[in-house]
Amino acid sequence: MSLTPKQEAFVAEYLVDLNATAAAERAGYEHPNKQGPRLLVNVGVAAAIAKGQARRSERTEITQDYVLTAIKETMEQRKGTGEHSNPNAVLKGAELLGRHLAMFTDNKTVTHHDGDRLDAVLERMGENAKPIGHPRSH
Repeated sequence: MSLTPKQEAFVAEYLVDLNATAAAERAGYEHPNKQGPRLLVNVGVAAAIAKGQARRSERTEITQDYVLTAIKETMEQRKGTGEHSNPNAVLKGAELLGRHLAMFTDNKTVTHHDGDRLDAVLERMGENAKPIGHPRSH
């Protein structure tokens, strides 16, 4: 699936700071607050972002394993007592590892019964999608 020039600009900008709204704004979208997050669920855009991230990982030789190992080694070096101990570094490392393992969830991803993200399902349904639920909530 080929991307439009504006989508290609979004992908390039997103890879700079991983901020969808800022990337959409820099790429010239009119409503970046809405369009940035929507672009992330576009199949072609998501694939281009994943490809760009993989290329960067290869180029820099920084992988998830490299980062996790560095965090773990830093934690081990800073544990205990003595001149080089740093409980804050250990706590921060534990937090980062916990986030990597999704032990703490700030956001919930809602999926359709077939595994698709709900926002992607609703986008495919388009304008004809009608909300369901309690009538007072609409």
